[in-house]
Amino acid sequence: MLTPAHLTLVQWLSPAFPTGAFAYSHGLEQEIASGTVHDRASLEAWLGNILRFGAGWQDAVLLCLALRAGADTRALDAHARALQPSAERLGETLDQGRAMARCVSAVGGPPVEAGPLPLVLGRAAAGLNLRRAEVAALYLQGFVTNLAVIAVRHVPLGQSEGQRVISALQPLIVELAGAAADAGPDDLANAALSADLAAMRHETMDVRIFRT
Repeated sequence: MLTPAHLTLVQWLSPAFPTGAFAYSHGLEQEIASGTVHDRASLEAWLGNILRFGAGWQDAVLLCLALRAGADTRALDAHARALQPSAERLGETLDQGRAMARCVSAVGGPPVEAGPLPLVLGRAAAGLNLRRAEVAALYLQGFVTNLAVIAVRHVPLGQSEGQRVISALQPLIVELAGAAADAGPDDLANAALSADLAAMRHETMDVRIFRT
């Protein structure tokens, strides 16, 4: 049953919520420049790998761990920072986390401590009493949507092609969110090496539109 808590979470994860997500490509700008991502199929494959093996899975697990009663969010915060593969990616999660903490409080949500984005969302959403899998799925959907919109503009892809990619990844998002809901700290991992290297190369691009 849809509740005001669901709508609150959707608002927090909306592109209209001022976390600055539009300014971060997660290394996708570099991948587009190198030709790795050049059409719908390559975008879907790249995003699928990020979800399965990179920040998608990693952030979903961190988020779900933060949603558990009695979570040690300080320890999770240190772990989340250590998992970031580059300075840009660390800045990406901290900048968005800081903005989310500020904006959630500004619209009447609970005051939450700034930190990595998935942990800030976990702290804020804990009081919504939603299922962990629901929160994680909506978080991953927002993550994928932001990156797909970047590809629509800069590959470029047609709007319909971008939406087809988002739709194609929805079953995977649901699967990963369900698994993350039951995962523990030992399940945290990041093996999206190509994407991580692209994020590092992005730091030295001569011309950049995005911050990562």
